[in-house]
This record gives sequence, structure tokens and C-alpha cells, in this order.
Amino acid sequence: MKHLFVTRFPLYEWLAAMFIMVLIVSNIASVKIVSFGNVVFDAGTILFPLSYIIGDIITEVYGFRRMRSLLVKGVVMLLIVSLTFWVVGMLPATPDWKLQGSYNDILGVVWRIVFASITAIFIGELMNGYILARMKIASRGKRLWQRIVGSSAVGAAIDTTVFSCLAFLGTMPLGVLVQLIVSVYLIKIAVEIIVSPLTMRIIAYIKKSEKIDTYEAPRLFE
Repeated sequence: MKHLFVTRFPLYEWLAAMFIMVLIVSNIASVKIVSFGNVVFDAGTILFPLSYIIGDIITEVYGFRRMRSLLVKGVVMLLIVSLTFWVVGMLPATPDWKLQGSYNDILGVVWRIVFASITAIFIGELMNGYILARMKIASRGKRLWQRIVGSSAVGAAIDTTVFSCLAFLGTMPLGVLVQLIVSVYLIKIAVEIIVSPLTMRIIAYIKKSEKIDTYEAPRLFE
């Protein structure tokens, strides 16, 4: 059955691969905190909004269950990557390799950050897809722009708040934490709105190309 799905909908393979890539790369890039004047955000923010865009496309075209299944796979891949970095960091380095400190600074695993990231991604992406699928049924497939922006606004708010609080609460002044949450959230929503015309075109193209437009009542767990 899975083989038939992939064969019939080849564009899904690309979307799924891009979704998991975005989760992994943005998670690694998040170790760097960037500052432009008063705007503070983690560097992963420049790529992570793409995960919501891809999630919107998959949910809108292929359905919530397909998106939920991909999300679980993505979270598992994130955990495997983190475990790999942790094991590699624990392995003894040769005497002439002087970069252990640099490795620990960039790729060293802080399990609090890993837990915060995986929890936030799972809850945020799940709610994004759930709300989008619910709104699609309620609107009978109309008002696509409002649906993709509205669902992403909720999902991004949950994701950003959960991650920032779990990862950084108690490690920085509360004012800085709030500034970080607001900055990251606004960047995510701005990206979503800016690229929304392209997102809608891609959705229309895939629906026409692969002759699929899924309507289903979403269930968070089944």
C-alpha cells in the first residue's frame, strides 16, 4: 500500500524528504543565537518556517493522517541525529585532533535543548496540520490563504513558546526570553505570509498534477 502511494504520488517523496531535512538542519543551526539590533533569534529560524509551509502543502493535498505519519518519522530522525552526535562526542579523539572543544560547542548534545526541540516541533506541527484540516472541512475547501496562514499562526505560536520556555527558561532574563519568543514568532509568520502566494500555487499544481485533494476529519491520535 505504501509503495503504491509513493508510485502514484511521486511529488510526495520530495516534500517528505525536504520536511525531514528542514527539521534536522534547522535544529542544528539553532545553536547559534543571532542579533540584529534589538531583534534576537536562533539561526534555525531562517529555515524552520519552511517546515510549516511543507506541512501545509502535505496536509492540504494528501491529508492530515499522511502529515501526522511524516511528523512522527521526522521526530524519530531528529532523535537519531542527536544520539549520533552524542555518541560521536563521547568517543575518544586522537591526540593530534584539537577540535574536541569546538565539536562540543557546536554539535555537542544538550539534552534539555533536544527535549525542548522535539516536544515543540511535534506539538506545533501537529496542531498546525490539525487546524488546517479542520478549517478545510468547515470552509468546504475555500479560503485557502486564511487557512494556511491561520493554522501556521497557531502552530508557530505553540512551537516557539514551548521550545523557548523548555530550552531557555531560567538561563536568561525573562525580558530577553520574551523578546526571543516574539522575534522568532514574528519572523515565522512573516515568512509564511510572504511565501503564501507561492505556497498556494504549489498546492494548486500538485492537486492538478497528481489528481488528489484530500478531505478528512483529522484525529490527533488513532
